[in-house]
Amino acid sequence: MFTKSGHEKAKTLAVLAITAVTAGGIGVGAGTAAAEPAVPCRWAGDTYPQGMSVNAGGWSFTCRSDNFGSPNWVRGHAVNGHSTVHNPGAYTNPAGLFSPGARQPGTSYNDYCVGSQLIEGAEDVYQVVADRNGFVYWKAAESINMWTFDGGTGPQRSTRSASLCYDGNLT
Repeated sequence: MFTKSGHEKAKTLAVLAITAVTAGGIGVGAGTAAAEPAVPCRWAGDTYPQGMSVNAGGWSFTCRSDNFGSPNWVRGHAVNGHSTVHNPGAYTNPAGLFSPGARQPGTSYNDYCVGSQLIEGAEDVYQVVADRNGFVYWKAAESINMWTFDGGTGPQRSTRSASLCYDGNLT
């Protein structure tokens, strides 16, 4: 039967002790580390904390995190009354202004052509979506009839015409 010398036993015990302290340190460190704060959502450039709800276009939206911890607006139930946030419309690139899930009525920024026909952006409500690289953009989500405009406002019709459509491209 093989037995270790006193010196070999001491080295083994030292290795075990270091391993136990290291493992314990990792466990303690992981358990006591402060949780990272939840990333807030953006709506028209304003910041809203996780869990906060806003009203826009006749709908409630709640700031949540997606599966990757990124901020995301989740549309809830229909609501009565005025919007509680600014709704400038989908007038520019949403990066830095709106978090994914936010919706806005379309504007001429969203105009496009199908052949020689102009499709006005104001015909739809647009939602911010993120691609797999985190780049955000507006994507048509539903008919403009699903958006409730506050008094004195309405769809922002385009000043463009079909004459600007050439081979399906807006010039």
